Amino acid sequence: MSERIMTEPTEPTEPTGPTGPTEPTGPTGPAGLAGKAAELDAADPLAACRELFTLDAGTVYLDGNSLGALPSHVPARMQEVITREWGALRIRSWEESGWWTAPERIGDRIAPIVGAGPGTVVVGDSTSVNVFKALVAAVRTAVADRDEILVDAATFPTDGYIAESAARMTSRRLVPYTPGDPIGPRTAAVLINHVDYRTGRLHDLPGLTAAAHAAGARTVWDLCHSAGALPVGLAAHGVDFAVGCTYKYLNGGPGSPAFLYVRPGLQSSFDSPLPGWNSHADPFGMTPEYHPATGAPRGRVGTPDILSMLALESALDVWDGVSIKDVRAKSLVLTDFFLECVRHLPVEPVTPAPHAERGSQVSLRCDNAGAVMKELISRGVVGDFRQPDVLRFGFTPLYVGFGDALRAARILGEALG
Repeated sequence: MSERIMTEPTEPTEPTGPTGPTEPTGPTGPAGLAGKAAELDAADPLAACRELFTLDAGTVYLDGNSLGALPSHVPARMQEVITREWGALRIRSWEESGWWTAPERIGDRIAPIVGAGPGTVVVGDSTSVNVFKALVAAVRTAVADRDEILVDAATFPTDGYIAESAARMTSRRLVPYTPGDPIGPRTAAVLINHVDYRTGRLHDLPGLTAAAHAAGARTVWDLCHSAGALPVGLAAHGVDFAVGCTYKYLNGGPGSPAFLYVRPGLQSSFDSPLPGWNSHADPFGMTPEYHPATGAPRGRVGTPDILSMLALESALDVWDGVSIKDVRAKSLVLTDFFLECVRHLPVEPVTPAPHAERGSQVSLRCDNAGAVMKELISRGVVGDFRQPDVLRFGFTPLYVGFGDALRAARILGEALG
């Protein structure tokens, strides 16, 4: 990719001429933008990945930050799972088809995407359940006399609800936190969203993790809107705990199981508040006393949800040979281009312009945003709406192209007009 156009994305600069798709002429008017989109699509080293997904020719799908598109080979794999592994082998598949080890095996496939080592990621349960496990465990491994849990003040609501329950369980106070604010000596753990779900703002994971550690606090990162969209570097930056869903940029399917990361140095002291039989050192011993397993299996709880888990495992095949750095490079150029296309529309970008502060979505504020999004969807541009006035467009680099971005901007202009 080093010789491709998208290798070195640059920060957006002030243009010298018209840039929006509503401009009638000029090098960056519609004709110029169309030429630029064609050039970027032709130079896209990830363009072939689009053929791996089931997508409608007449639809621009920009909601992969809510539900990723279906990898086209997954239905055949699931037919095999249902007819042979479940239908013919039945209970034998726990061993013969590898069902029992799926949570760790699939975790090891996700680990390189989020910058983690083998044996540190386990798949299972929902994001909410994993946030609860991670946050309570973070407090339990923190300095005993610390009485605060900080939670991202703009967090996804469920994270806040879970954090409040975790605080009650551990007799701590829940304190709203704006990423970047000082962390004091009373803080036991900090729960932060890597990318804000509403605005698309990317928070400084290395810097905030280092600040928390300098204050003696544990970190729990929610990666739902960054896993599969950009490099995370969990191991490199010493993150303590992390959780994330797999149905967005990882394309695992609706309700696919989430993942839990525990830093190797904390695995032996990881004290899960949900010690189910699947995390027992001898799960089939059926002993009344609980003795936790070692490594990633300690994060398991109950019987794995095999059908959705194996759909996720199959979906991860689209990542074979794909570099997350290349995904990030395309994401930045793609979102830059979309912002250029909508520059002259009556919308206000909510997503930060600097690359260091941007995930892989663009959020725009406009009047009557809910009605505008309904109109866009009716015309084949699928994004989503967040109250009260935000349009969200998720750019999944594996299957969204520059022509898609231009078409979405053009139809948005018509809907607003």
